[in-house]
Amino acid sequence: MPDAAAVPQRVRRRLFIYNSGFLTQRRLRRILQLAGYSINVGLPSQHSAVAVWGDANTAHRGKYVARQRNVPLVRIEDAFLRSLFPGRAGGPPLGLLIDHSGLHFDPSTVSDLERLLLDNPLDDPVLLRRAAGGIARIAEAQLSKYTAFAVAPPPELPDRFVLVVDQTQNDASIRASGANRQSFRDMLTAAKRAFPDLPIVIKGHPETARGYRPGHFDASDADARVIFLKTAVSPHALFPRSAAIYTVSSQLGFEAILAGLRPHVFGQPFYAGWGLSKDADALARRQRLLTKEQLFAAAMILYPTWYDPYQDRLCRFEEAVEALAAQTRAWREDHQGWVASGMRLWKRKPLQQFFGAFKAVTFQDDDPASAQKSQRKWMVWAGKATTRHRGAVRVEDGFLRSRGLGATLVPALSLVCDDLGIYYDPTTPSRLEAWIAHRAEMRPDQEERANALIMALRVGAISKYNLPSRGTPLTTSDAGKRILVPGQVEDDASIRLGTGTVATNEALLRHVRAENPEAVIFYKPHPDVEAGLRNGHCEAFDIADQILHKANPAEVLEQVDEVWTMTSLMGFEALLRGVRVVTLGTPFYAGWGLTTDLGSVPARRTARPSLAGLVHATLIDYPRYRDPVTGLPCPVEVIVHRLAEGHVTWPGLGNRLLSKLQGVLASQAHLWRG
Repeated sequence: MPDAAAVPQRVRRRLFIYNSGFLTQRRLRRILQLAGYSINVGLPSQHSAVAVWGDANTAHRGKYVARQRNVPLVRIEDAFLRSLFPGRAGGPPLGLLIDHSGLHFDPSTVSDLERLLLDNPLDDPVLLRRAAGGIARIAEAQLSKYTAFAVAPPPELPDRFVLVVDQTQNDASIRASGANRQSFRDMLTAAKRAFPDLPIVIKGHPETARGYRPGHFDASDADARVIFLKTAVSPHALFPRSAAIYTVSSQLGFEAILAGLRPHVFGQPFYAGWGLSKDADALARRQRLLTKEQLFAAAMILYPTWYDPYQDRLCRFEEAVEALAAQTRAWREDHQGWVASGMRLWKRKPLQQFFGAFKAVTFQDDDPASAQKSQRKWMVWAGKATTRHRGAVRVEDGFLRSRGLGATLVPALSLVCDDLGIYYDPTTPSRLEAWIAHRAEMRPDQEERANALIMALRVGAISKYNLPSRGTPLTTSDAGKRILVPGQVEDDASIRLGTGTVATNEALLRHVRAENPEAVIFYKPHPDVEAGLRNGHCEAFDIADQILHKANPAEVLEQVDEVWTMTSLMGFEALLRGVRVVTLGTPFYAGWGLTTDLGSVPARRTARPSLAGLVHATLIDYPRYRDPVTGLPCPVEVIVHRLAEGHVTWPGLGNRLLSKLQGVLASQAHLWRG
């Protein structure tokens, strides 16, 4: 249940507006509608209210009507995590602050947020645990109100400095604090006096950097000690270098508190006065001492109304932050543009949709050296990479791929981008390996998310391809241990690079039978092989007790005791379902203490993550996902929901015919090589 979604019945009412933005901004109207409000024009009646946008230039109209008609005033503002870009750049908000008492940045009244901070106990352990996780997640993903910024500071910045935060002129929070241009000059002077031996870095507002509104500092404030930070940079990259932070009322002061700093505050923003900042003009009524977790719980969990853009509903803070994190990751990785090499023609449109939202992908196969020298980033399909592609990011399908086979030209819902190697090649390190090792230690919120994902995959019977089950069910014999042996495409790169003496489906089956003579062995051919699209046919009748043609792997895994495999992803899917896994090759999930490994595993795999850690690295950290319904970058949970609900299209007739032709050509090429 969303934290701020349940609007009390007494405030579920008609809102009358006198600002055209309420009519033209679709996302704004939708969030209000979902929160129980309706937007109206005209004059309000006794049982309605007037809505105004913050303290904007048009707010005086609504205030006047509310006074004349003696009806309540509802003040609406963007939430503290808003979007990739400022509203003036067209970014829709991820949430709203709907306040029935005042404005969070106006100390002349007690807002709903301040009332929470004054009166709410803010002592619920679950709430505070969520707050701690939220603080850590925002820092990890380097999020702020607007997130289209570089994550690394420019090289010309010194290692240690005093950060002074500029804001836009005529900002309502500055007026509400009684501050002005002179307040900013006084703040700069105070910073110089307090830290005479350190340089001063002035950080501008994102809207100033984009040229929408001027700030308070200009060339007249420059001297030998002052550095103007002109590029959009993550606050989280600046905090570790900041000896002190000075602000009038910027949200960056709040973010500094979350980072463990005590900002010098020269205005009266919502986060001042609670013992977490050094206040030049403290409010007498704010005497309570809070922790940063309590401040966060009120301001980010209880106060805002958050929106889920994928399912068009209100949601909890955690869902909203993952939506922003997914969209931010896509912008940071894609906004410079990509040159893509080794991409088949049918993949190019899906890849353009995945990576070309901010700058179109350029496909170039002929001259890798030219691609490497371009100003764009460079990617290559992992299976097509050669020594000529040194320095390119390897791209491959993700582990929750689609509802249908890649060999039938069904586009992927998830892709992985690996700047170190690729997950199926154990001969070199990969970015997935680094993530798995990193997740050997997990925060409670990360453990909770990964475990919830495991449960959702099991309940939804989700696997890589999610094909309908049309095969014969497993026999019910209790004669012995039930072992599943998944067949693989025998010329697959994971077989070529990650196996030893056991490198064919027949060899695998014979090894399993020799080691388990009394077991009931089920052999499941690979769906690409069954469809006649790839190599790996195996006559298993004399080895296996039952061949599971076209069986749903998620259903089968719930009915077996063990999985024996070379490198199949079904070994990973078996781990999710608590099934023992024995590996004879070197899949990405082997060597971490979660499987019984009969093949060789890299000595570098020394970390011992939990199953939740392996899942977090493999399904949350490593891949990128694209929602097939909205077209937006999304978190993994959205893809799991789409697959479980069947909201994914199947390939058309043209794709199926082309895939059959591709399979015929592949078979002929194999025979020719033989």
